[in-house]
Amino acid sequence: MKVTVCKTPRWQLLKGQIQNLNPIEFKEKIAAITDAVLIDVRTPEEHLINSLPNSLNINYLGDGFWEQIEQLDTNEIYLIYCRTGRRSLRACTLMKNGGFDQTKVFNLDGGMVAWEESLGY
Repeated sequence: MKVTVCKTPRWQLLKGQIQNLNPIEFKEKIAAITDAVLIDVRTPEEHLINSLPNSLNINYLGDGFWEQIEQLDTNEIYLIYCRTGRRSLRACTLMKNGGFDQTKVFNLDGGMVAWEESLGY
């Protein structure tokens, strides 16, 4: 029996199903849509070290993550980020599958690491 191995990592497959913005595009979206909800899905400790202004911290790895997400309006515009983009990718996927308007949920591709490399802060 021949076993076929998928060479594309699962996270890359998921990434193709959501809206990803590079740091410059993400920053432009924050500036253009002033009522967008900015969500940091890192731990509270990470959020305290460096976070984007006015971001809501909903810990992807914490108890009650989905319950907190369910309390949000599914029609608002959401800009989601984490450290490298993996947790935010998963959060965006959950939001898409949970009934949020997928045209209004955006992932910061590469997370805060990419943001700091591109924008210097």
